[in-house]
Amino acid sequence: MSDNRNMILAIVISVLILLGFNYWTTSQLPPESQTSAQTSAQPAQPGQPAAPTGAPTGGVAVPQPEAAATAAQAAPSKAELLKATPRAALRGKRVHGSISLKGGQFDDITLVDYREAIDPQSPEIVVLRPRGLPTAYFAEFGWVASGQVAVPGGDTLWTADRQILENGTPLTLTWDNGTGLKFTRTIAVDDDYMFTVTDHVENTGGEAVTLYPYGLISRSQTPETTGYYILHEGLLGVFNGTLEEVDYNDLEEKSKIEKTSTGGWIGITDKYWLSALVPDQKIPYKGRFTHHRENGQDKYQADFLGEAVTVQPGASAANTARLFAGAKEVKLLDAYETSLGVARFDLAIDFGWFYWLTKPIFYVLNYLHGYVGNFGIAILLLTVIIKTLFFPLANKSYRSMSKMKKLQPEMLKLRERFGDDKQRMNQEMMALYKREKANPASGCLPMLVQIPVFFALYKVLFVSIEMRHAPFYGWIHDLSAPDPTTIFNLFGLIPWDPTSLLPAILHIGVWPLVMGITMFLQQKLNPQPADPMQAKIFMFLPIIFTFMLAGFPAGLVIYWAWNNLLSIIQQWVIMKRAGAT
Repeated sequence: MSDNRNMILAIVISVLILLGFNYWTTSQLPPESQTSAQTSAQPAQPGQPAAPTGAPTGGVAVPQPEAAATAAQAAPSKAELLKATPRAALRGKRVHGSISLKGGQFDDITLVDYREAIDPQSPEIVVLRPRGLPTAYFAEFGWVASGQVAVPGGDTLWTADRQILENGTPLTLTWDNGTGLKFTRTIAVDDDYMFTVTDHVENTGGEAVTLYPYGLISRSQTPETTGYYILHEGLLGVFNGTLEEVDYNDLEEKSKIEKTSTGGWIGITDKYWLSALVPDQKIPYKGRFTHHRENGQDKYQADFLGEAVTVQPGASAANTARLFAGAKEVKLLDAYETSLGVARFDLAIDFGWFYWLTKPIFYVLNYLHGYVGNFGIAILLLTVIIKTLFFPLANKSYRSMSKMKKLQPEMLKLRERFGDDKQRMNQEMMALYKREKANPASGCLPMLVQIPVFFALYKVLFVSIEMRHAPFYGWIHDLSAPDPTTIFNLFGLIPWDPTSLLPAILHIGVWPLVMGITMFLQQKLNPQPADPMQAKIFMFLPIIFTFMLAGFPAGLVIYWAWNNLLSIIQQWVIMKRAGAT
């Protein structure tokens, strides 16, 4: 009895933890359409960025992007800004937009393969926006000088050798400072989201100059995040192989965070989209995250400053850096780590504490998806694989549960015989368990084993862009979102949307109900507690889990329901052979 009470207490505590987890991860979640538009399609506006970290003394002049429009000024539209600025069109296989010839800035990039909503006709996801917008978000590369030397900056008007930047056809920009320095910038884009920027300077003057290569990503107006404490959205980077994550509010308190590194990267991330600077992986650099307020707006910047380069008269120097501006696809980030040597680029995806389990689960799902063409079917197959791996443990547990069920008549007799002597009854119960080699806590083992898998799969469904808008069958058009049906409109039969009136936890869809029913059926196969109060607690568990999982991603609920069904079949066969059914 003591063991049973402890087991019930453990289950109740686990449910409370899961309920708390569900509350903190769903209470602040905006609708999908808002998430797409606010967290990715409308990045924020940077103001005048501070100088890159570690700028040497001696009057270094750092390019300063123009200030954002104030409240007293009418902010121009994106179309007006793009039209007013000389540009080279960007027509990549997976990116659209343009490069500003004023400052040579990356400030107009959209993604060909991703839309704001499931509708394929909805607008492309916008990653970067031009300065001058209240929601601007852009990247810039160049040089800073240690003396009074004119170098190109954010307002420099470059001359382009062509009007279009395409895959396999680089864009070359040139600018002459008029005092002996000629600057050339070559921009290339690969078949995905990586831009290679090579800055070259030729000294035709009579004196040596010292320059420092830099890159920056500037953003303002703190973006509206999804509000999940288990997901990092903000500034981040990898320095000397170690991931550094900085939330927007933490940076507001500290104003500046500096790092030094050789290799790695630095940038700003949303849930699914990333803009990151990749310095030369063999040259030491100083990276920094900064924040300041201007005209009432928050301004954020991630930047790096490379080592000094001295260019003698008649000589030249060059620096190559890269910009990633696109979707955080797992296989793509891993490929860049392999092909370009970008250290731990996959950490841009927040796989969490169960990284060692979450990422392998993703790769198994992705592998299965390659064969079946549907992530929902891949989840069902993954469940079968997991059940197979834990088959020996589950069999042992179910055999023990079968013994417990067969012992229930004996347990009732002991309860009737020693009901007034709790100590003697517990002693007789333990003796019965020992004699029959039964484990009263065996029913918890299958659930405990799958909890890490449950959370790892939750992470995969939540953070992996491959799961975004991934359909199943029927009414499930997005496995990463909750089941859209609800009992309050008879699963769509009544033309009424209750989601605006009722909290998310009450939106019980078809798949959460299926999960709850399978959990109830599985519970009926288990030995029932002798204590009536404990039996009532067990009876309510399927109901609690049904409400709790209603707001979780549909893919996770499908996994849980299918896992329950497989467990029911396995448990029924074992109990039938043991004569416990």
